[in-house]
Amino acid sequence: MNDFVHTLTVMPTARQPGCPFDPPKELIEIREHGPISRFTFPDGHQGWLVTGFDLVRAVLADSRFSSRKELMRHHPTIDYGDIEVPPAPPGEFLLMDEPQHSRYRKPLVGKFTVRRMRLLTERIEQITAEHLDAMEQAGPTADLVTAFAKPIPSIVICELLGVPYEDRGRFQENIDAFLGGEAGDEELIAAYTATQHYLAELVAAKRANPTDDVLSDLLDSDLTDEELRGMALILLSAGFDTTANMLALGTFALLRNPEQLAALRAEPALADGAVEELLRYLSVAKTFMRTALEDVELGGQTIRAGTAVILSYVTANRDPERFTDPHVLDLRRQDGGHLAFGHGIHQCLGQQLARVEMRVAFPALVNRFPTLRLAVPADEVALRPEIADIYGVKSLPVTWDA
Repeated sequence: MNDFVHTLTVMPTARQPGCPFDPPKELIEIREHGPISRFTFPDGHQGWLVTGFDLVRAVLADSRFSSRKELMRHHPTIDYGDIEVPPAPPGEFLLMDEPQHSRYRKPLVGKFTVRRMRLLTERIEQITAEHLDAMEQAGPTADLVTAFAKPIPSIVICELLGVPYEDRGRFQENIDAFLGGEAGDEELIAAYTATQHYLAELVAAKRANPTDDVLSDLLDSDLTDEELRGMALILLSAGFDTTANMLALGTFALLRNPEQLAALRAEPALADGAVEELLRYLSVAKTFMRTALEDVELGGQTIRAGTAVILSYVTANRDPERFTDPHVLDLRRQDGGHLAFGHGIHQCLGQQLARVEMRVAFPALVNRFPTLRLAVPADEVALRPEIADIYGVKSLPVTWDA
């Protein structure tokens, strides 16, 4: 075992001025000293921070590391004291281990295959075109977040799950409140509770009148209404928030790398590679947590049972031992294989849907507006607070030549 390992006592969160796409400087530096470091949590718990690509991937594939919510007693930036963490509610399989995890995920796998998601391409193209039309008619300035990045994935996931169009705005507002990182405790609880109540009503409505959607398809299973509600919450929030932030932050990154933007505009075949590279480069899902269920040897260190482990996706996807020039955005990059969607049994269920949405949306946007540019200085673009689970921009003012 390696006797010397660096220790971090505060989780770095601040991005460097003028570098909103790069991980915090301290995280990059700690990874340079090795792929695993000790980490002292705010409550005093002695855990680990894993920053290297290979080790993050190894933990994600290892069933000796748990995702169970009730074991996540320690937070990287908040001291929760002696508060007991309850198990994940029924259906919220992201925070469960086997066999409970597969009970909920397995019925959904066939609904999100590559083939089924590609069949949605025409509808996604239509939704994208409608919002680009609206931008053009209202322009030549717009907030890309509200005009483009949020509506597209919101409409798509709502249609997949059978959420009525007129309810989309209410759902989007509540998801923003409890995932955006800026709501106070009361507002957060109110938004979460309102979403739960709405989903309970939605499941009941599907029971009474099934329609052609994923939620209705699950009614023939042995899943209870409470379980269906929890599954719907995971799908709605994950299917909306991550993609919305990728579309906005990805556009920001392209505008700050004009040679890459020009390449995407000139070469339609570059779209697939562009999506994968933006996913790697931005890593909007920054970190995930695991808890060791038994003693595990990892990177020359012994992770004791019950110890919390932070997995840094944002540094793993910038690991120089895995990627050439990792801090460079290169849409023609050949050394792919990022961890933006995770790995192992919890690898993102909706990753193919997200890919289709981005493959359609990015080229459509940059080709519709050849002179698209920021409407404010880059350092004035409002970023989401780092406490938010998903990184992104709060607003992205853009303009173009009419």
